[in-house]
Amino acid sequence: MEYQLDHAKEVLRRTPATLNALLSDLPNEWVLANEGPDTFSPYDVIGHLIEGEENDWIPRARIILELGAARPFDKFDRFAMYEKSKGKSLTELLARFEQVRGASLRQLDEMNLTPELLQKTGTHPALGVVTLSQLLSAWVVHDLGHIRQIVRVMAKQYREAVGPWTAYLSILNQ
Repeated sequence: MEYQLDHAKEVLRRTPATLNALLSDLPNEWVLANEGPDTFSPYDVIGHLIEGEENDWIPRARIILELGAARPFDKFDRFAMYEKSKGKSLTELLARFEQVRGASLRQLDEMNLTPELLQKTGTHPALGVVTLSQLLSAWVVHDLGHIRQIVRVMAKQYREAVGPWTAYLSILNQ
């Protein structure tokens, strides 16, 4: 499927409500569990998504539109949420994510992107030259990947509890 801005925004718009419906008011056993060392819990993912809203997607889109490939993107700290989320409840993080995502989508609308602008390029510090369309496509896939990750982490909390059904539950074998 080719990138279509309006379709992408529909997915991006739904992510906060999806995560809120999935995670709100769950016990900590569900939201703080992870898959082992160096993996994210659902709580961590929400913090990571907030960090992306504040320091990745829209800031990088602005760099592309204003400076092009001449100025590389700032490096994104994928783990900044560990410090920034300290002391915050999941309810607070979910509300903050909804707020910053709404602001990001308003800023995206204000860019008045055309097919020509979507082909403008920027420079990713590791990937090299990328288009605005690729950046915005990655934003959507990033959301979907983290939704999948949250669901997988949660499912694995019942790995032992399902007994022999493990063989039929592919999510437990990922």
